[in-house]
Amino acid sequence: MKVILLQDIKGSGKRDDIITVSDGYARNFLFPKKLAVEATPGAAREIERKRAAEAAREAERRAQAEEKARQLKGKVINLQVKCGEKGRLYGSITNAEIAEQLEKQHGIQVDKKKIDLPDPIRTVGDVEVDVWLYSGITTRMVVHVEPLAK
Repeated sequence: MKVILLQDIKGSGKRDDIITVSDGYARNFLFPKKLAVEATPGAAREIERKRAAEAAREAERRAQAEEKARQLKGKVINLQVKCGEKGRLYGSITNAEIAEQLEKQHGIQVDKKKIDLPDPIRTVGDVEVDVWLYSGITTRMVVHVEPLAK
């Protein structure tokens, strides 16, 4: 019997998969627990329609991420901070501050968790950071840290 899974079932398949199972397994286990429905032609068309809609949404998200990557490529974020005589900062610059300045200076909003900063910035100079935008789409930016004019 062909059934459409309504939930992930370990060892059988994932949600919205059309699989073939024995009649007893379907009638006695899958149907009573509402884990699957019979794979009628109408239900199969509905699953295909859902998959096509999800693929379209995925393509839209990827296109938006690629557009944002083009906007961010080559951008420089300038930060002026208090520091000591040898260029050592009194505090440190974190992902949150970089995200905030990116939005202020360039008008592009990026979640602070998407900025890959191995260690907080503690000295003046240029630091390259990677911004993760989507699966497989990242871009590199430069953070220019300079001492605050006294």
